[in-house]
Amino acid sequence: MTTAPPRPTHPDRLELGEGVRWTGTGVVLVDILAGRLLAAPTDGTAALRTLAELPVPLGAVAPLAGHHGAWVAAAGTGICLVRADGTLRWLARPEDGAPVPMRMNDAVADPFGRFWAGSMAYDADEGAGSLYRLDRDGTVVRVLDGITVPNGPAFTPDGSLMYLADSARGVVRRYPVDPATGDLGTPRPFVTVQDGSPDGMAVDAEGAVWIAVWGTGTVRRHLPDGTLDRTLRLPARQPAGVCLAGDVLHVTTARVGLDAPGPDDGALFTVRVDVPGTPTPACRLDPAVVEDRA
Repeated sequence: MTTAPPRPTHPDRLELGEGVRWTGTGVVLVDILAGRLLAAPTDGTAALRTLAELPVPLGAVAPLAGHHGAWVAAAGTGICLVRADGTLRWLARPEDGAPVPMRMNDAVADPFGRFWAGSMAYDADEGAGSLYRLDRDGTVVRVLDGITVPNGPAFTPDGSLMYLADSARGVVRRYPVDPATGDLGTPRPFVTVQDGSPDGMAVDAEGAVWIAVWGTGTVRRHLPDGTLDRTLRLPARQPAGVCLAGDVLHVTTARVGLDAPGPDDGALFTVRVDVPGTPTPACRLDPAVVEDRA
C-alpha cells in the first residue's frame, strides 16, 4: 500500500503536462502544446529543466538507443528525431493534409524498441485519430484508426500486451502483440471509466496498470484482470500522465481548459508505492535510418 498521499514537486505548473517517462537515469516529461521536453531534477524544490523546445506540439518521447541526449518524438503531425542539440529531423508526417487539423498525442517505445504514437484532432473530432508504429527500419505504419483521443499505449514488461485508451470514449483496450512483427491481435476491453477519461498509463512489475483519470483528480491501479485495486487522490483535477521510477509513481497534471485553476493544477506529483516499475525502453533504429535521416 502507499504510505502517503501524492505530493506536488517542483515549482512549475504546466498547461498540459503529459508523456512522463523514467529512462533509468532520470524522469522526463512534456508540456504538449508548448512543445517543451523537460527533465525533472531529483531535487523536488528545483525547477524543471528544458531539454528541447519544439516549434510544434510535443506529445511524448523515447530515448534513441546509442545516441546520448537524442530522442524519438511524436510531435506536430508525425514522428521525428530530436538531436542532443535540439534540432529536428522528420521521419514521417502521416497526418499532414488530414481533413481536419491534427496533432500527435501520447507515445512510447515497446520493449522490442519499436515506437508507437497516437494522433488526434485538435478539436477531438470523433474517430479522427490513429495509432502509428515506427519500426526499426524507419517504416511508419498506421496500425489502428477510428480512435478519437488515443492515450498510452502502455506495454507489459515482456512486451506481449499493449494497453491503449480511447479517452473520449472512456475505454481502455488490451491487445496481444506479436513480438517478432509488432502486429496486434484481437483487442479485448480492459476497463471502462464512467466518471472521467482514462489518460496516460503505466504497467508495473506485477502487470497491474496505473491509469491517470482526467477530470476526477485520481490515479487508479487495476489488476491484470481489470479489477480496481486502489485509488490515489490528488489536489489537481486533471491527471494526465503516469510513470514508475522504481517504486516512485510520478503523475503529471494539466491546467488547460480550467476556468479557475487551483494552486496544484498543472503540477508534477510523486508518491512511493509498493510495486515498482521498469524503465521506459529506448527506441532502437537501424544505424542507416539515423545516419540518412538525422
